[in-house]
Amino acid sequence: MAFQLPDLPYAHDALEPNIDARTMEVHHGKHHNGYTNKLNAAIEGTDLEGKSIKDILANVSKYSAGVRNNGGGYFNHCLFWEVMSPNGGGSPTAQMNIGKAIDRDFGGLDEFKAAFKKAATTRFGSGWAWLCVDSDDKLFITSTPNQDNPLMDVAEKKGTPILGIDVWEHAYYLNYQNRRGDYIDAFFNVVDWSVVSKKYNDANPGGSDFS
Repeated sequence: MAFQLPDLPYAHDALEPNIDARTMEVHHGKHHNGYTNKLNAAIEGTDLEGKSIKDILANVSKYSAGVRNNGGGYFNHCLFWEVMSPNGGGSPTAQMNIGKAIDRDFGGLDEFKAAFKKAATTRFGSGWAWLCVDSDDKLFITSTPNQDNPLMDVAEKKGTPILGIDVWEHAYYLNYQNRRGDYIDAFFNVVDWSVVSKKYNDANPGGSDFS
């Protein structure tokens, strides 16, 4: 079955003023839709049809540049829409494991935000910054070029991404022009920590002992 462009879980203007409606319309309806269609074209008639996107990315070095670029673009944007919400922002609640893990691995939410922003602002050109879970259930921050992500076997540091920000210019230029740092600050105003916490818990079902 072909991959499908997911519907946005909110209206195009729901994240304003942090992310404007026109950017959301173009980003989702043009860019993400394009990655989806090109991924389907790249795998049509191959043994990749029917495989999950995570299975494809795990072995992406074996496949064409079209599969790598568009498979990454498909997955990355699916996660991007999920981790934002018009009710986002603020801090993880005391009950959320993600908040406890951030305190443990970064020393606090402010320290995490600073490190995440640095990864996003220093990614040269187009790419993504990620908060990920490693095989030991620890959090780490990394960035990747273009549409790569830490699920790929070509990634410099591998892990399960649970939060990601798109720093391609198409993600922010209509509203922020060259002010990438302002866009990153605004992104934190719409992060849905309940979704990020669920993704953290799902990444390692055994969980961590925060007692």
